[in-house]
Amino acid sequence: MGTKKNFVLDTNVILHDYKCLENFQENDLYIPIVVLEELDKFKKGSEQINYNAREFVRQLDALADNDMFKKGADLGTGLGKLFIMATDHIEPEVSEVFQERIPDHKILSAAIQLIKGKKSTHTILITKDINLRMKARALGIPTEDYINDKVTNVDIFEREEQTFTNVNPDLIDKIYQSKEGVPVSEFEFANFIQPNECFILQSIRSSVLARYNPFSRMIKKVVKEKNYGIEPRNAEQSFAFEVLNDPDIKLVALTGKAGTGKTLLALAAALKQHQDYKQILLARPIVSLANKDIGFLPGDEKQKVAPYMQPLFDNLAVIKHQFHPSSADFKLLEDLQSSQQLVIEALAFIRGRSLSETYFIIDEAQNLTPHEVKTIITRAGEGTKMVLTGDIQQIDSPYLDAESNGLAYMIDKMKGQDLFAHVNLLKGERSKLSELASNLL
Repeated sequence: MGTKKNFVLDTNVILHDYKCLENFQENDLYIPIVVLEELDKFKKGSEQINYNAREFVRQLDALADNDMFKKGADLGTGLGKLFIMATDHIEPEVSEVFQERIPDHKILSAAIQLIKGKKSTHTILITKDINLRMKARALGIPTEDYINDKVTNVDIFEREEQTFTNVNPDLIDKIYQSKEGVPVSEFEFANFIQPNECFILQSIRSSVLARYNPFSRMIKKVVKEKNYGIEPRNAEQSFAFEVLNDPDIKLVALTGKAGTGKTLLALAAALKQHQDYKQILLARPIVSLANKDIGFLPGDEKQKVAPYMQPLFDNLAVIKHQFHPSSADFKLLEDLQSSQQLVIEALAFIRGRSLSETYFIIDEAQNLTPHEVKTIITRAGEGTKMVLTGDIQQIDSPYLDAESNGLAYMIDKMKGQDLFAHVNLLKGERSKLSELASNLL
C-alpha cells in the first residue's frame, strides 16, 4: 500500500464511469460543488452519459447520511472517503492566468485550495479533458488521466494477419481435403493461438487461409465466398466473413481504418443470414462535431439524427447496387426495410428494445465508453449476435482515446473467449485514392 493521496475528480470522469468512486483504493476523493452543478445538466436524456449522471447522483444520495462536506463519507472497506468541496472561490493563481469564471477554472481553484490546505498529502486532479490537464500543469497542479479502463496493448490494431511459415505441407494438404479440418494438436503453434483466430499457413509448396475453431478444436480452411453480392478482396476480408457467418461466435469485433470495408462486410454477412434472425439492427452512436449539440439541427428527433445515419444507408446502397432493381435480391432488401426486419437507427433509439434473435451491428464503436459497450453487450438475448466495428484512430469523443475507448477495451477483455472473434482489417479497398489519403494525410 502506497502513501495516501487526495484526488480531485472532474465531471467527465464521472460521466465516463459512474462507478469511478470504487477505483481509487484507500485514497480520499474530492468533488468540487461545480461538478455537481454540471452533472445536474446531464440528468435528463436517454444517452448513456445521462444515465451515468443519474446513477452517480443516486450514489451520492445513498451517502447523504454522512457529512460529505466536513468529515467525509466513508466509501467502504479498503476505500477512502468522499468529500464535497462547497466553494465557488477562484484562486488568485487561476484568475491571473484565466479570467473567465467557468467550471474548469473553478475545478482548478478547488485543486489549489486542497493543495494549500493539505500540504502533507499529495493532491492530484483527475480529468479526461486533455486541455484541462494542460491548464493544470501550467499552474503547477499535479494531474492525471482516468486510466482505470485503459488498454495497454494497442499494437494489435496495427499488425498484419498472422502468418505461420514452414508448416508441414502434408498438414496443409489435409486441411484442403477435410471439410472439418485438422486437429489443432497436430500443429507446433497450438499453444500460441487464440480461439477463432484466423491466419495464413505456408509450406514450401502451398499455403492456405485458416482459422482455429475452439468448439471442434480443429484448424479449418477459410473459404473465400460471396455474401449477398459482396466478395472479399483480400485475406482479412475473407477472415471477417468467416467469423461473421459462424453462428457459434456471438460477439465479433472488426477494426481497421476508413475504407477497409468493416461496416459493409458486417451488413452483407447479416443480410446473407437474414432468415436465421428475427431482425437485423444497424446502429451507431451520435457524436456531435464542432461542439454543437444535435438540437441546433431542424426537425424532430428522427430528422435530427438522419445526417449521422447516412453512412449506414450508404453501405446498404452499395449492396443494393450489386443487383438489378427488378431482381429478387433487390426486392428482398426493400421488403426487409419496409417490414422493419432491417432497421438502421441511432444507437440511443435502440435502448430498451428486446435483442433476442437479432443480428446487431454497432458501427463507430470506438466512440463508446467501456461502460456503454458493456451495457449494450449485456442486453444480448438468446440467439443474438453482436458485431462492433470501428477505427480506434478516428475517435470523435473528446474524452476517449486509442487506449480508453470501449471498442479497444472490449477486445482486450474478451480475447481468449470461445464466443468472441476479432479481425483487424489493414488493406483499404474503397479506392486507390482513399488508401493513399489514409496512409499519407
